[in-house]
Amino acid sequence: MRVLHLLSSPVFSGAAEAVALLAEAQRRAGAEVTVAVDRTRAGTGSEEPAAPPFEALGLLDARGLLLSTRSGPLRMLADARRLSRAELEVVHCHASHDHWLAWLGRPAGARLVRSVHAVRSLRWSLPPADATTVPVPELAAQLPPGPSMVLPALVDTSLFRPGTQRAALRRALELPAGPVVGMASTFQASRRHELALAGFAELLVRVPEATLVLLGDGVLEPDIRARVRRLGLEARVRFAGYQRGAELVRWLQALDELWVLGLGNDWAGRTALQGRACGARVVASRLGALPRWADVVLEELTPGALARAALGAERRSATVPDVAAVAAEVLALYRSAGARG
Repeated sequence: MRVLHLLSSPVFSGAAEAVALLAEAQRRAGAEVTVAVDRTRAGTGSEEPAAPPFEALGLLDARGLLLSTRSGPLRMLADARRLSRAELEVVHCHASHDHWLAWLGRPAGARLVRSVHAVRSLRWSLPPADATTVPVPELAAQLPPGPSMVLPALVDTSLFRPGTQRAALRRALELPAGPVVGMASTFQASRRHELALAGFAELLVRVPEATLVLLGDGVLEPDIRARVRRLGLEARVRFAGYQRGAELVRWLQALDELWVLGLGNDWAGRTALQGRACGARVVASRLGALPRWADVVLEELTPGALARAALGAERRSATVPDVAAVAAEVLALYRSAGARG
């Protein structure tokens, strides 16, 4: 089966990492798989450009598709013409731009499959697809009739796994003694860093030796830093910056607990699963698939509720999805979608 994934993103984060794992597993299962990404931009800020990792994996598509959401209709039509000449059984789209492009330039006989990664991408105005994946079962009820499946968060368990020397790792990261709580998310309003800071301030009344580590960057970082100063938390809050790959794993392995209080483009809750895979206890809001991976789900998003839930003893089991099994299920979805002439 010849499969092309379309991912109109210039950065290797969010959906890109999951697409890479899925595509690799599909290839190991015998499919011919490539991934086209936005190569007109060299990443954004500190985030890694998408093309080099896919190229290193031997997955980067060579058909010359631009996949830029900023290129305008003429370049999109040029992409559609180039796509229409490809010999493919499946075009798997991961963003609305990709969906429209595939609808315009679908190769003869190819199946059009759409992955909805966030609830805002599920719009009535999008063209039809032959099959769809959603991050949580609740969204399946909003789909038109046709084949569908839940595509869960995917992580590389050979990389994201509990550390064996936490004390030594914390010393290497220059973390103070005491429990360590963390967040790993972009500094945006939807991630609720202000709620985290207010909850952490209340937690310090009960656990004064606790430390809060903020992993990430973003437009609101100056505001969050100012908020830390106003709350007098400079000595207990660590800004660790944007981390990726093995460095991100090291930070997650150092945490006692990970807070995931909001979601952006990934309603599968991959950050929560990464934290769980590294051994951290997870406290999360009731959004998307977060309840599947959380040890504690916050029924109310208030500082008091967060502080009361933090650093408790409750742990629940949740199985990390097997990437090979998920890839096999997606390939079966492709087959169930049928083909068009």
